Amino acid sequence: MYRFLATVLILLPVVALADSSAIKVEQAWSRAAIAGHEGVVYLTIANSGPTDTLTGASTPVAAMADLHETTNDNGVMKMRPVQSLQITTGKTVSLAPQGYHIMLMNLKQTLKEGDSFPITLTFQKAGKITATAKVAKAGAGSPPMGGMPMPGSKP
Repeated sequence: MYRFLATVLILLPVVALADSSAIKVEQAWSRAAIAGHEGVVYLTIANSGPTDTLTGASTPVAAMADLHETTNDNGVMKMRPVQSLQITTGKTVSLAPQGYHIMLMNLKQTLKEGDSFPITLTFQKAGKITATAKVAKAGAGSPPMGGMPMPGSKP
């Protein structure tokens, strides 16, 4: 009985780490924006473990951070809040301009090009994962990565 308990206690940290290490948040970036206004965060989520669900986000630079989706409805761009986003096993999901993104409401500070800030994502299984978002110029269409290729792009 003690051997079984010892084995369980030894393996418990490995099991606990398996879920959080399966989700990787990469290439987080934002656009320059003025305090008191809205901002945005884009990023890439890779899942090498079991299917998980993104359920929320937070950052100290904004009063609120919500998951949104932009869609094109017969030539009219529309944005709506989304409660959650499923991240399927073995897949990579990009939150990018004109698609899913994290909307930052009521910025507490101005986001200046070159700055960075933390963004914490909450997943149903993996829990909270914090990434650092780099700030690009206002209106930027891609991350400020100094020529670094995006996933799936060819050099």
